[in-house]
Amino acid sequence: MLPQNDGLREDWNYPTVYMNPPYGADRERGTTIKNWLAKCALTHQKYSSEILALVPVATNTGHWKQSVFGQARAVCFLYDTRLKFLENGSGAGKGAPMACAMIYWGRDYDKFYDVFIEHGAVVDLSSLQREEIGATRKQLKLVSG
Repeated sequence: MLPQNDGLREDWNYPTVYMNPPYGADRERGTTIKNWLAKCALTHQKYSSEILALVPVATNTGHWKQSVFGQARAVCFLYDTRLKFLENGSGAGKGAPMACAMIYWGRDYDKFYDVFIEHGAVVDLSSLQREEIGATRKQLKLVSG
């Protein structure tokens, strides 16, 4: 059953956005987590919104390289690698099958750090802002050098 509203089609013009995307592919809409992370990065650029996204750790993927590294301000790699989600208000749900991280697009790194340091390793990504990350950078060096 499709949700009544499609968050990728909605405008996210809010001061603060929390996003926990579907971790699998939505075959009916043809979307994946990469679309959600791209929306986070673009929304932050467009509205200067503070955005928090709870996502699987997948640092080797294109969507992390394009929308997290070089775009986000910080990431917290959560210590509890088996997060449990509530189902109908109870903790009976199964744990996440992979390690998760909280990604932050915003300007208040100190606040993000203060809130999330007790939950995991907080990494400041500001030195990567607007950097070409991964294979794209290698290709640029090979072409220019």
